[in-house]
Amino acid sequence: MKINLRQIFNIVGESKDLAYSIPEDELSAIHGYCFSSPVDVSGRIFNRAGIVYLEYSVRFSLSLVCDRCIKEFDREYAFDFSHIVVQNMNGDNDDYIVADGGSIELNEIAFTDLLLQLPSKNLCKDDCKGLCMICGCNLNESDCNCLNF
Repeated sequence: MKINLRQIFNIVGESKDLAYSIPEDELSAIHGYCFSSPVDVSGRIFNRAGIVYLEYSVRFSLSLVCDRCIKEFDREYAFDFSHIVVQNMNGDNDDYIVADGGSIELNEIAFTDLLLQLPSKNLCKDDCKGLCMICGCNLNESDCNCLNF
């Protein structure tokens, strides 16, 4: 979603509320993740004392496979983000979002933010026991005698 910020940059106290969903067909471009719901984005962009802030939340569900027991499961996520938006900048600085031409592409910002927050290891539960190294049974669902010889 492209958002024009020219009015917000020019008027102190100006704000714009955000509330929309990124549909699942756009999410298919993110390789390695299977979204089981749209990504709901809500928040606001506002100018406080001449500084433009972007504050927003994302909520979504992923279909995952446990890294220990290979069980499929769904998990809901909710993250909050905050950024300062500038019209231009000299040099590189990852602390700010640059509004090229006075606008930003919020979907790209949201994708980058949420991917950086996702865990690198997915577990169906914190105390997942995984699979038996000998027979392959799911140790969360049953006990085996393979390791008791």
